Amino acid sequence: MGKELQKQCAELDEAIDEAQQVLDSTKRKAGGGSKLSRSETVTVRLDPKLRYLAELAARKHRRTLSSFIEWSIEDALTRVPMLVNNDFSRSLALEATVLWDVDESDRFAKLAIHYPELLNHDEQVLWKHIRECRGLWGKQNLQNDDGSKSVRIEEDNFNFSILRTHWNTFQKVVAGELPQTALSEITEA
Repeated sequence: MGKELQKQCAELDEAIDEAQQVLDSTKRKAGGGSKLSRSETVTVRLDPKLRYLAELAARKHRRTLSSFIEWSIEDALTRVPMLVNNDFSRSLALEATVLWDVDESDRFAKLAIHYPELLNHDEQVLWKHIRECRGLWGKQNLQNDDGSKSVRIEEDNFNFSILRTHWNTFQKVVAGELPQTALSEITEA
């Protein structure tokens, strides 16, 4: 890369950092005004060549780099196939209506119910505690081959409201901050 281009990239990096600092300093303090946020901030590392090309693409689309990256991700989500009823014809973008919720606990439960294979290890541990908590599940059970019954793991058999109420308790149990017995009151609910 030429010296002039390196200088321009460095100046652009500085300008972005300064703009971010201005944005951070103008954010309202907790409890002061609206808590609504149009978007989330994500910090990513890009190879210099990729960043340069992304900036050129953003110019071509008459977008900011941030807007271009957001648009690119949205576009890429339409090409991530998701298995639904033994069929890969739905994209992650289409599944967003099934998976997204404003409540973290609801988002987690929806992901775990519909795509348990996408859970990381810590999420699998949390999901195991939730699955075993009878107070979260409806009365619709499955008959096992051995005659015993097990919970039907489906969204319409799940009580999201109870999970929201006890979400912090589940997280503290998984983190080891509370004993597992803290979940017994939910199990008996």
